[in-house]
Amino acid sequence: MGLGEFKVHATAGNARRATLMTAHGPVQTPVFMAVGTKATVKAMTPEELKDCGTQVVLGNTYHLHLRPGEKTIAKMGGLHKFMNWHGPILTDSGGFQVFSLSQLRNMSEEGVEFRSHLDGAKHFISPEKSMEIQMDLGSDIIMAFDECLQYPATEEEIDKSMALTYRWLLRSKAAMTRKESLLFGIVQGGLSLKHRLKSMEQICSVELPGYALGGFSVGEPIHLMHELLPHVAPKMPANKPRYLMGVGTPTDLIIAIDSGIDMFDCVMPTRVARNGTIFTWQGKVSIKRSEYREDSSPLDPECDCYTCTNYSKAYLRHLFLSGEILGSRLNTIHNIHFYMKLMELARKAIEEGRWEAFRDDCLTRFVKKER
Repeated sequence: MGLGEFKVHATAGNARRATLMTAHGPVQTPVFMAVGTKATVKAMTPEELKDCGTQVVLGNTYHLHLRPGEKTIAKMGGLHKFMNWHGPILTDSGGFQVFSLSQLRNMSEEGVEFRSHLDGAKHFISPEKSMEIQMDLGSDIIMAFDECLQYPATEEEIDKSMALTYRWLLRSKAAMTRKESLLFGIVQGGLSLKHRLKSMEQICSVELPGYALGGFSVGEPIHLMHELLPHVAPKMPANKPRYLMGVGTPTDLIIAIDSGIDMFDCVMPTRVARNGTIFTWQGKVSIKRSEYREDSSPLDPECDCYTCTNYSKAYLRHLFLSGEILGSRLNTIHNIHFYMKLMELARKAIEEGRWEAFRDDCLTRFVKKER
């Protein structure tokens, strides 16, 4: 397979099993990508990520631009070498972080002027600057610069934002000259099907190696996303990877795969692990609960990760209540392993013609215990 080639091997309804070729090797989809915001997936080493089945790690343009700076990382040999990760890396454009973290944003046609959430220093990111940063990082997959709207938004605000995101995509593509990187465009449109389809028509009219759905997980009721996906995802180009950004729980992933989504990322499994929440095949577990005080069983009897193989719920509860770093590490190892195993089994189920049964079994296991 050549760079950027996307080959679909099997389908089950809208669900797809495919391979995407990047400069750092093939990515088997459906895939969940571990979020390494600041060039590290919190609490885990790159070797542990690989052992858990991680294929792709994310870096964050906004955060890495602020600290240590893309020029520093470039001098260190690029993000792969800097963080000792030898697989594919995707970097987002910084648009969501400018929306969610920065202070005193000033939007214009040219780009976004903002103050850093770290020290209040003034910065400016345009589509061209976002591409420059990501190319300096040496990313395998680069995301176009877009505007992420808050929820709720008026029709006028959505129309204006969609048009700006499209114009910024054209500028991003013109500025993206690194041949080893794949540029993905981002479909916006809020929570309106009409606007989503219009934005998709605009964004997908630009020939690119892949396309993403952005603007979800911005405070909207989750059922709205679930209702939209089956009407939006299947209409995205069938010969290109479809990426749902910033989502989500195991239930979200299964529903999205069933709608035709190929790629995911989310801080969910690592963030909640540090807060004592564990995803298992029996549903969600809060390890701080008193019922686990003398429980000698593993987190998940159906899991073969390092944590479940070696430690009891009682010990993990003790670590969490004691504020021990090891607790965060062991919980995170399990959650990442669980997400990667979920994707592996989803791929296998699609290949073997068992997707519907696998989907229904997962939803039965997860839905009642996630919310």
